[in-house]
Amino acid sequence: MPHNKPDGNLPQGAQAKVTLRTIADHLGLTPGTVSAALNGSAAARTIPEHTKQRILEAARELNYRPNYFARSLRLNRTHTIGVIVDQIGDPYGAGIISGIEKYLRETEYLFLTATHRHDQRILHNYSEMLTSRGVEGFITVDISISEMPALPAIAVAGHVAIPGVTNLILDHALAARLALQHLLDLGHRHLAFIKGHARSSDSATRWEAICAACAHLEITIAPELVVEITSEEPTLQMGYPYARQLLSRGRPFTAIFAYNDLAAAGAVWALHEAGLRVPEDVSVVGFDDAPLAVFGDPALTTIRQPLERMGELAAKTLIDRIEHRSEYQPEIVVAPDLIVRASTAQAPHFLRPGSKPAEKHLRLEVQEAPGEPALQRRRG
Repeated sequence: MPHNKPDGNLPQGAQAKVTLRTIADHLGLTPGTVSAALNGSAAARTIPEHTKQRILEAARELNYRPNYFARSLRLNRTHTIGVIVDQIGDPYGAGIISGIEKYLRETEYLFLTATHRHDQRILHNYSEMLTSRGVEGFITVDISISEMPALPAIAVAGHVAIPGVTNLILDHALAARLALQHLLDLGHRHLAFIKGHARSSDSATRWEAICAACAHLEITIAPELVVEITSEEPTLQMGYPYARQLLSRGRPFTAIFAYNDLAAAGAVWALHEAGLRVPEDVSVVGFDDAPLAVFGDPALTTIRQPLERMGELAAKTLIDRIEHRSEYQPEIVVAPDLIVRASTAQAPHFLRPGSKPAEKHLRLEVQEAPGEPALQRRRG
């Protein structure tokens, strides 16, 4: 119940230690009333709206900073989530983390980060360690969760259906069709492929999508023109030695479709070293649209995953579940874009009658069906 004490001037020393009692004494209210209004507890429903506004305004003016440690003990909340990525520094994970951080900075949530290195044992151990430190949910990146978690979880690039886990994935079927149709339209019929590392969670799904799209488009995949990445280091070594393997096999090709932009950039390096021009002799397509894709020589044609937006979406989905603001969704599918830059051109000696050379820097937007969100479609 409020006391009949006028607001008056701000008390001296307000910039020092400001507590709930400081605000209560200043406004002539009880500490319990102030606490309920600031914490949004059930008791706050009985407080008149104008009193709540007085409390919030006084808290701002007095520069009140809540003791989150004490609040966490009282409410059994930490407002912390765990984010477990493959490794710190790889462009894919960095883009996702950037989106997570961007969303969380507008909330009172923090995140703790660990790396899994595509090892389910490490993922399990770090999940238990982060749980013991009070996280309220998880976001994993580039690994599929293999068992039902005790906490809400979002798996970015997760492909195993597990109850309680929301898999946030790219539409790989559409991505493969966009890239391969682009190369087909440029006259490329002899394509080489650099597959992803077997432990990368998108590798199998992406390759299956490529094979299906090739079958639909009547593109033959020659086994001699397929290599698989075995290095997990996020450097140009992800593509350079594998493009050299393709060149050493003596089977002609006019284009390379690489697993990601690092692999594509490494392939460009190997082609240049072999005296081949990109795109005049060989076109190269990457995947992800990482920052290096724009500044390469030449700039890479690539499939864009909206990585930062995916991170924001993962964070929002997780926080909404923790706060019971939305229903559980088993899967969220994100649409890709084909970004055409300078690394692709018409196949050598190919020009359709009456056609013009393809324009560089053309951005092909994916048009969603009427009534669907532009970015994602939810399943389940």
